[in-house]
Amino acid sequence: MKTLLVANRGEIAVRVIRAAREMGLRTVAVASEADAHAAHAKFADTVVDLGPSDSRESYLRTDKILAACRETGADAVHPGYGFLSENADFAEACEAAGITFVGPPASAMRALGAKIPAKELARSCGVPTVPGFFEAGASDMQLRDAADAIGYPIMLKASAGGGGRGMRIVRIRDEFDAALSLARSEAVSAFGDGAMMVEKLVQSPRHIEVQLLADRHGNVAVLFERECSVQRRHQKLIEEAPSPLFADPSKLHLWETMRRSAIELAKAAGYVGAGTVEFIYDPEAEAVYFLEVNARLQVEHPVTEQITGVDLVQWQLRIADGERLDLTPSLFAGDRSAIRGHAVEVRVVSEDPARGFMPASGRLLGWAEPSGPGIRVDTGYGPGAEVPRFYDSLLAKAITSGETRNAAIRRMEDALLDFHILGVPTNIEFMLTVLEHPAFLAGTVDTGFVDREMSGWKPREDLPPVLGALCRVFKTADTDAKRAVAGPWALADGWRVARSG
Repeated sequence: MKTLLVANRGEIAVRVIRAAREMGLRTVAVASEADAHAAHAKFADTVVDLGPSDSRESYLRTDKILAACRETGADAVHPGYGFLSENADFAEACEAAGITFVGPPASAMRALGAKIPAKELARSCGVPTVPGFFEAGASDMQLRDAADAIGYPIMLKASAGGGGRGMRIVRIRDEFDAALSLARSEAVSAFGDGAMMVEKLVQSPRHIEVQLLADRHGNVAVLFERECSVQRRHQKLIEEAPSPLFADPSKLHLWETMRRSAIELAKAAGYVGAGTVEFIYDPEAEAVYFLEVNARLQVEHPVTEQITGVDLVQWQLRIADGERLDLTPSLFAGDRSAIRGHAVEVRVVSEDPARGFMPASGRLLGWAEPSGPGIRVDTGYGPGAEVPRFYDSLLAKAITSGETRNAAIRRMEDALLDFHILGVPTNIEFMLTVLEHPAFLAGTVDTGFVDREMSGWKPREDLPPVLGALCRVFKTADTDAKRAVAGPWALADGWRVARSG
């Protein structure tokens, strides 16, 4: 492997390019018209224009990606996450063209990528699953009968895709038909696949996932877990490692269950590379259940890197190049004494929480990100950059680490107070409120926490006098700023908001 093309954009493209350059690889970026001047396009050694801004005509075009490889002599492709990262046909097309696909083989993607075959494989391996009905090609009547047999409330889920799309909670039988129609329609629109399944609804679940690395020589390592229970409408907002659930020693047997399950699944599917096996924790049954496998790198991979010292992206590249996993025995064995402190990640996005979390686009008039010991920022943006309307609203990931969970959280609060963005609204003030909530500090939140506890959230209006004056200056200086500045967290200057008390 000598030249790596990164078939993605934004912060993950920058992250992969940086890892590849550190390994001495030549790097190639691809960019749509909207990303012509984006950070990832400037950071790579070479950039190829993919054409129209619509991802269906650029980042999702296999033919254009392969043409870019031929044009630049790229002998490997890293798909990042999203776009083509879990597309088995794309992986096969790369291999057919003699290009190394940095990810699992297409056969493993097909075995694990859709929820129904993944559940079937999990059950065959003895992996615990939520009581449910998983059958390819199931009719509406079969799904309805299964829901009756399982007992309400139930969860309808699309077999394909993820991100909360194609999912509906059904609490009574009379709501089933309408919910199924909506969920299937959403699944077809998002994934082109209307296959559905039914699961028993786990009340107040926690979302816990484990990170695995598997090489081509049969070695599988599980690099501990991440807790991702702070979600809004099934979209993750905050991730941390390790899970605070396992601060209770009586729960550690569940960690071993997840670790063994991940290894069994990886080996059964012939998995290679980095992947994530997701579970939910049922507090009533005090049990964990297999949820799904993400056959790619995860957005939240940095928290695992922080507590293990393992560069997951570089290991993806090394595994794709045929290397054997070379980790310490304690990491291979899942020995929790190998965990280095605690890490927290917050997704900073361009959206307005006060207006129903409406996504926003526009030019970044100012950008000042935090820095210092235990603070990491992964981003594809900076001052003067344009946030296009065509893609997701993720601006950056703020990651902090500390010797203890409290230390990592406190450091994150300070980091977000020092993160100033001008030009688009952001969720920073909202995330600070979540970080300060007693339930989050206690480590007891479940996946319904944000929708339940934060539904009436409003931004603070008690601005310090100096910052209030600066806001007024910015508002009169630029019409974009006038729309965007909602508080001190939107300022891009040397000022910060001190914590009161």
